[in-house]
Parts: sequence; C-alpha cells; structure tokens
Amino acid sequence: MSEHETPDPEVVELASKVFGLARAGDAVALAAYLDAGVPANLTNEKGDSLVMLAAYHGHAEAVTALLTRGADADRANDRGQTPLAGAVFKGEDAVVRALLSGGADPEAGTPSAVDTARMFGKTELLELFGAR
Repeated sequence: MSEHETPDPEVVELASKVFGLARAGDAVALAAYLDAGVPANLTNEKGDSLVMLAAYHGHAEAVTALLTRGADADRANDRGQTPLAGAVFKGEDAVVRALLSGGADPEAGTPSAVDTARMFGKTELLELFGAR
C-alpha cells in the first residue's frame, strides 16, 4: 500500500483493538487473535510492538503469550527502545523475567536494558543480566 492509499477501516479497527488488548494485558484474547492470524510482530505508528505495549504496561502473562506465538522479544520501536529496556525503566520485574525467558537480549536497543538498569541503579537486574 502506498502512503496515499487509505487503509481499510476494518483493518484499522482490528489493529486498534489488538493494541488495546496488549496494553490491557488480555493474554487470552491476544493469543486468540494471534492464533487466528494477526501478525505477532504487529507495530503501531510509533513502531511499538504488541510485546512492547504489554511489557511497558506490566503484563508478564501477555508478554509470554506473545513470545510463545513468535513475537520478537527484542523488536525495538522507532526510538530504538526494546521491550526489556522499557520493563526495566518501569520497574516491571515479572515482565523482565518473562522477556528474558523468551530470549530477550539485555544488550539490545538504545539505551539497552543493561544501560537502563545502570542509569537507575538497579543492581539486582544488572546481576540478572550478567552485567557488572
């Protein structure tokens, strides 16, 4: 689709609904939409993935549901931020653990999760990441 084509309103409505489910942490509904064919790495206008939205809003179960269905744990948004760095910034330790279990790289992104943990003096997370 070119820049000047108008997206199908039903597609826009569905995407908005799915992004809302990620923000709300509705793991069951997210799983059902992904199982029905919604792309696991769908991003919004800021480049935020479903994983990023679920992680930033503190929903570890939704993060796990997305990752087990093929979502990229390290998918950075348009500002270079990863879900793991966002979870560190927000103090969402359960999400941090879910992302690490799903293969997230603490060194990915700008700033990385390691850099973010250092900025905020989160020594327990630095230990978890194997950083000094």
